[in-house]
Parts: sequence; structure tokens; C-alpha cells
Amino acid sequence: MRARPVPDVDGLARGPIFFEPNRVSRTYTGGKLLASMRGLIEDDGHRPEEWIASTVRARNAGATEAAEGLSMIEGAGILFEDLVRLRRDEILGGRNDLGVLVKFIDSSIRLPVQVHPDKAFARERFGSPNGKTEMWIVLSARPAATLLVGFKEGVTRARLSEAIDASETDRDALAVLLNEIPARAGDAWLIPGRLAHAIGAGCLILEIQEPTDFTIRPEAWIGDRRLSDFENYAGLGREAALDCFDLEGLVGTRAIEECLIKPIPLDAASEGCRGERILDRASFPDFGANRYELGPGSRLELDEKPSIVVATRGSGTLTWDAGSRDLAMGDYFFLPRAAGRAAVNARSGFELVECLPPLPTAETGRR
Repeated sequence: MRARPVPDVDGLARGPIFFEPNRVSRTYTGGKLLASMRGLIEDDGHRPEEWIASTVRARNAGATEAAEGLSMIEGAGILFEDLVRLRRDEILGGRNDLGVLVKFIDSSIRLPVQVHPDKAFARERFGSPNGKTEMWIVLSARPAATLLVGFKEGVTRARLSEAIDASETDRDALAVLLNEIPARAGDAWLIPGRLAHAIGAGCLILEIQEPTDFTIRPEAWIGDRRLSDFENYAGLGREAALDCFDLEGLVGTRAIEECLIKPIPLDAASEGCRGERILDRASFPDFGANRYELGPGSRLELDEKPSIVVATRGSGTLTWDAGSRDLAMGDYFFLPRAAGRAAVNARSGFELVECLPPLPTAETGRR
């Protein structure tokens, strides 16, 4: 395999990094809300996700795009993955890897009931140090959209297995085993590894997660498409894959109560700016997130570096040492560790989510 040519990367780490569009193929359909967020018209299709500042490859059965899922830096002709390799300390500040993956997800149909591994399961079964704990921020929802979070009380492995078999002919056989709740814009949900879940039809979600693409989805169908064995069980086989489901911990009302996040207010960064910490990295090991609402004319200094910053509502202007750029809902950028000062100024009511990698480990100072 020929090595990719290395373009000139000097200076890229000294300011915000922007990216080419990075829509990713999935087994489900969506994308209409993702396009309308940017003022575009698009029918739902099979690229319903946008992976943001991604250094993670998508695990798609029969994939022909070797780099699918990896973000390309705007105008530079280089993958973000390669820039990190070439300028690791400037980009990450001494970390071994970014340690987080951020996505927009727009589902026009209910996703299959699924589960992701926690770190222990991922290490044992996939040889990976990362599982796939994730957090959802609901940005918008079509009428009657819902989320499925955790099993109801009393679901046993035998009943789960029976429902998997029944899903060949009954499309809701697995879904009825889970707690169904309304999808409300602004809500944030923590979905730990091993928790059964599904995103319902009509949800536009910002997802922050551990940097893997491991998914076990044992339902027979997704829409009108029959899932393959690999898509069902991620190459593990049925019985081994079902070991991933938590049947006794976060179930019933406990799952809803503990997974719905209650953000903590932050001290006002400036007049007209309101902030909240959604996940605190000091107490949560996998990643962190802050959300800011800026009134017209207010300003926010961006002090967290490295970080991935996503505009989720309104419009404003990003300024940094070497330039400025207008931002609107759906825009995003990466702020490297070596970047100088950067700030956003709101024009209309402006909302930003700051997505943060995990804190470096105490043992090594590196992630």
C-alpha cells in the first residue's frame, strides 16, 4: 500500500481547524433534518450521520471506502488523523489520541434496538481499550418522536432471545421490552455501555461518544432491510454478543432517572452568556461537554483546548489571532491545544456545545 503524500501542515495547529462535509453510510435512513439544519433541501437517504473532527473509521459491512468516517481538513488535502500523527503535541497537548468521537445523527425511522460495549467488554471481545458509552443531546424532533432507554423490569435473557426470534415477523417484538420516552429538544441523555437503547424515528441528535464504532443490534430488520449476521452481532456470534446486554442494572424507571442528565450551571462567562456543564470530566472518565447560550451581542472566550465546538442554534462570528469566520447552526470546528486566543460573538441567539476529550490519566499524564 502506497503511503499518502504529506502536504504542508505548518500553521494548521495554531488556529481553529475546519473540515470538509463527512457524511457516513449507515443501515438506516435519515438526513432530511441534517440538511434542513443548514438551510438545504434533501430527501432522507442512507447517509444520515455526519462525523465531526473524526479520527475513527466506520465499521460498515462490505465497505468499499477505506477512509469512511475519517474527517478531511478543509482546503488542506489531509485527513485529520494524519495531522494528529504529524503534529500530535500541538494538536492534542501530549495525549496519545483524541479520545472522543462527535456526530450529528438524523433518524427518519426507528433504529434497531441495540447495545454497545463498555470498556471491559470491548477489551475482552474486541481487543479495544475503548467501549462506546455515548451521550445524546436532542437538537430537534419530528412530531411524536421518541427514545428507547433501558429494558423494562423483568426482561430475562430467555425473553430477550425469544423477542429476537420473533422480530423476524413482528417488527416491535424487541422495542416493547424497552422504556419509551418522548424526545424533547434540549434534553441530554447518557447511554452507558451495555445499556439497551434505540433512537426513535424523527430525532436530530448531537452525539458525543467513546471513539469506536462497535454496535450489536440483534433485531432482524431495519426498515425494509434484513440485517446481516455481522450487522446483528458485530462478528461475535449471537450468544457472545448477547452477553453485552445489561439485564439487571439500569432497568425500568431507574434507567430513565439515571440516564437523563441534569446539567450544572456555570458562572456567567460574560454578560448575556449562560453556560452549563452537561458532563464533568472530573467525575466522568470518558469525555465532557459544556453548553453555552449567548444573547445578541454577547461574547464567549473559548478557553478549553483541545475541544470540538459545535454550533447548535442561531448565528455568530468566530474570531482568532489570524482571522474570523461566520458560524451558523450545524457548523463546527476543532480547537487545537496550541491554538492562540479564540472567541465567539453572537449575532442572534446563539448556542454552542463544547465537546471535550477525557482528562489525561493520572498515571502517565497522557490519554
